[in-house]
Amino acid sequence: MRSVAHSRFGDPAEVLEIREVEMPVPAAGQIRVKMVMASIHNHDLLTVSGDYGYRPALPAPAGTEAMGIVDALGNGVTHLKVGQRVAASGQGTWGDYYLAAAASAVPVPDDISDEAAAQLVSMPLSALTLLDFIGVGRGGWIVQNAANGAVGKALAKFAERRGVNVVGLVRRQTAVEELAALGIGNVVSTSDHGWKDHVAAITQGAPIVGAVDGIGGPDAGDLLSLLGEKGVLVSFGLMSGRPLELSASDLIFKEALVKGFWLSKIAPTLGADKLRSLISEIVQAVAARDVRLTVSEVFPLSDVGRAAAAAAEPGRKGKVLLKP
Repeated sequence: MRSVAHSRFGDPAEVLEIREVEMPVPAAGQIRVKMVMASIHNHDLLTVSGDYGYRPALPAPAGTEAMGIVDALGNGVTHLKVGQRVAASGQGTWGDYYLAAAASAVPVPDDISDEAAAQLVSMPLSALTLLDFIGVGRGGWIVQNAANGAVGKALAKFAERRGVNVVGLVRRQTAVEELAALGIGNVVSTSDHGWKDHVAAITQGAPIVGAVDGIGGPDAGDLLSLLGEKGVLVSFGLMSGRPLELSASDLIFKEALVKGFWLSKIAPTLGADKLRSLISEIVQAVAARDVRLTVSEVFPLSDVGRAAAAAAEPGRKGKVLLKP
């Protein structure tokens, strides 16, 4: 079977390669999944380049999320069946087959497409967990940049379902229109003169209690300037590759709190019941099309280098996916 891997860290478009490997055998509590669609996430690309929060031992299989068909069951797995559609995270999902923990595999209902199922868990779960992490109540206000990213779009729609107000910041007017087509409003382009006044008009003076920064650099400082007193700025991503540039006066006089968020650290602390509740909320929202998981392009596995390059391009309207 084929599996995408890298034997050195570097530009994913250059270092990823397809290898022929033996068919994996599921251990107790695992399933083997025949991949149908796999997502290319930013954290996948950062892992391959060596810039993520951990570095895998090399050579390392690539990919962390996909959907497919259960092909084999490990000992003790009774709640899933061979032939069942599942969304399941694992190491090496960019391959013909991969192994996943049966306990975390999500059965996919018929009314969720393969394309949506391939990105069903990671980004939506980050969005929902971010909402809980900030702790904003019904009627409260959040502001987020990179609002046209996968997490940003999901967060806006989950917040709407929970009665939380969100102002989204993007860098171009066309992104405002793209989000409007998905039913996401209160979006402001920072390329417009006086955009902060536009944000104030949207909130009508209500304090913004939480901000989600996925960019870093001066963009993080812009979010901090919009926060109300005792607001929380959450650092979620670093698209700019630059350190946070924050105003000391905003931090001091607003008594603002700055926190880092990494789902890999937070998810294990949620508990099984809470995690099941969040996953159920995601499945219901996606099945009802309240949350739409959009796709930019789909590439064959054999063209993984070009797919990785496409996934790294700014301004995409959705996820880049791989298929066998």
